[in-house]
Amino acid sequence: MNAYSENAGRRIALLLIAGSGVVTIAKGMSLTFLAIRLQSDFGLSPAGIGALIGAGPLLGAIVSPFAGMLSDRIGRKGVLTAALLMAGLALAGLGLAQSIAAFALAHIVSAVAAAVYEPVARALMSDAAPAHLRLKVFSWRYLAINAGWAIGPLIGVWVGAAYATLFVAAGVLHAAFGLVLFLSVPEASNRQMIATERASPTTGGWRGLAAALRDRRLVFFVVGGTLLLAVHGQWSVTLSQYLNAGFEDGVTLFALLVSTNAATVLIASTPARFVIERIGALRALSLGCLLFLVGEIGFAASSDVEMLIASMILFTIGEVLVVPSEYVLVDGISDAGNRGTYFGAHSLASVGNFLGPLIGGLALGTVGGTGMFLLFALLSAASALMFAIGQSMPPPRPQTARADASNSSAIRGDLLRMGQFA
Repeated sequence: MNAYSENAGRRIALLLIAGSGVVTIAKGMSLTFLAIRLQSDFGLSPAGIGALIGAGPLLGAIVSPFAGMLSDRIGRKGVLTAALLMAGLALAGLGLAQSIAAFALAHIVSAVAAAVYEPVARALMSDAAPAHLRLKVFSWRYLAINAGWAIGPLIGVWVGAAYATLFVAAGVLHAAFGLVLFLSVPEASNRQMIATERASPTTGGWRGLAAALRDRRLVFFVVGGTLLLAVHGQWSVTLSQYLNAGFEDGVTLFALLVSTNAATVLIASTPARFVIERIGALRALSLGCLLFLVGEIGFAASSDVEMLIASMILFTIGEVLVVPSEYVLVDGISDAGNRGTYFGAHSLASVGNFLGPLIGGLALGTVGGTGMFLLFALLSAASALMFAIGQSMPPPRPQTARADASNSSAIRGDLLRMGQFA
């Protein structure tokens, strides 16, 4: 039984898909050029850029699990609205910042807001969509996101990369989507929420996170997801620096590759969904990791535009297979009562968004682009291994949860009796 009726669930899923596309256009025309702005306006080194840009996702990885658990308790809508409004203010701050300190603060707030938004949006998508449509809506949302990445960078190049007004406009779009979501999404069925709480009692804070991470399947998914995000989550940061330093008119070439990435997603998403349905999420994810590996080797060997574009196409097909498959695997080990907690705990993997730019920046500065791309190729292979091990693990014993619930009920009963005799 879903928390929403089928018609309401479909409307919510479509709203999340459309809204994700709009806010990604906003990100594409602004955040895509963060590294270039830091390099040209503030003169930071590749390692400094990687550390600064990665700091936001690192803090987001700490916050997002608690956002997921909070959404299990108070509802998804309020958490999503707050995250989008916070992201809107931070994006405007990025455009108006005149110092590295102000820029870093705005970037950290923006990244934390994004880290809060993503797991809760996925949980709401799972709440709303009927089970037989979840892979489809995850794929459609990812398609809409990449359509935004296809359009956004082109707007950024046309208006002027890192132009301040673009960041302010991006902030307005985020805030507008937050308000639309708050006004349009109904509250979940009370009857279903009560049934969910009885069937799967949750705890908050670190105890709730620790309870989720007792599931060894989730632990391996988090490790594998961390490695995956190190490879593809912030690939634009290191690739933009590599192209800007090593190729003539590197900014234009970078925008072309970003748009190639997004256009490939538009073409490949539907076939990729059929592949996932046919061979299963784990095999599809492993195939995607193999394509990541081949694409990274291709980047390392590329000496002209054509080879770079071909490598980006292979890399992107891997991305299209990996991202929905990862969400389906996490959804498959969660239930209605802990979905926000599981997606929140899995978002600990967003630390990969810190490790990717940091490791990539260090490798680019020490061993060059070839060494950096080969390192990412190794991480791709390791991530597939982590997911395979996790999927082979048995689920946690249900007796633990029932015992915790029974002990909690006994304690409450003792307290009530003490109150009666007092």
